Amino acid sequence: MSLKNENEGLERSGRLETKSRIFKDRKRTNVLRKAEQSAISYLVARMPAFITPNVLTGIGSFGGLVVLLGFYLGALFDRSFLLLGILGLAINWFGDSLDGRIAYYRNIPRKWYGFSLDIIMDWINTVMMGFGFLIYLTSWHELLAYFFVALYGWAMIISQLRYKITDKYTIDAGALGPTEVRFIVAFIIVMEVVVPKSLNYFSILIVVVLFIVNISDTMRLLKLGDERDREEKSAKREKERNEKSAV
Repeated sequence: MSLKNENEGLERSGRLETKSRIFKDRKRTNVLRKAEQSAISYLVARMPAFITPNVLTGIGSFGGLVVLLGFYLGALFDRSFLLLGILGLAINWFGDSLDGRIAYYRNIPRKWYGFSLDIIMDWINTVMMGFGFLIYLTSWHELLAYFFVALYGWAMIISQLRYKITDKYTIDAGALGPTEVRFIVAFIIVMEVVVPKSLNYFSILIVVVLFIVNISDTMRLLKLGDERDREEKSAKREKERNEKSAV
């Protein structure tokens, strides 16, 4: 093997080790996971020391504020201001995706602190986005902002309950994860700028899809809970039999 091939092999091995370390706490099933994990692995290795996980969490929340600002300015002045939301979504992805991963990369993870903070900030960012929809949408379509926040909250609850039942944490609903949702929202924003009032109809579609996905995920969650109950009952009966045999 040539020196060049050997170096390439070592570099590839190092990248795989880095990915394994920084993503070991969660299972990803989203469509863009390979590209996303490669980008995150590249970025965390080059982040300055003063950029801490908490700083990145703050950056992610700032992105949520930019999205809200885009909706506000779009409603107040001109819909072209909605494009600020795309910048906000990119900033939000940067902070939200890297805060926990950089902690694992630097071997300073605080599992439960990070988990709790992540969930709280995700909820705050969701509420800000819902508030943005509320500001921008007109007539009865304002109700869609309420349903969006409620249904996204339902999805978050399902995610936490799945973690409790299976001891495996995932933030994806099948092929869709937060990153894919950001791309969808960005597409909808662009469409609203090009085709006025299209956001009203896309918002209806989002709410309907979220409702269907949540129903499906709830049924799967209940099935997992039932399986966990059967396993625990079986283990309890086995323990009782062993205790009787010992006597």
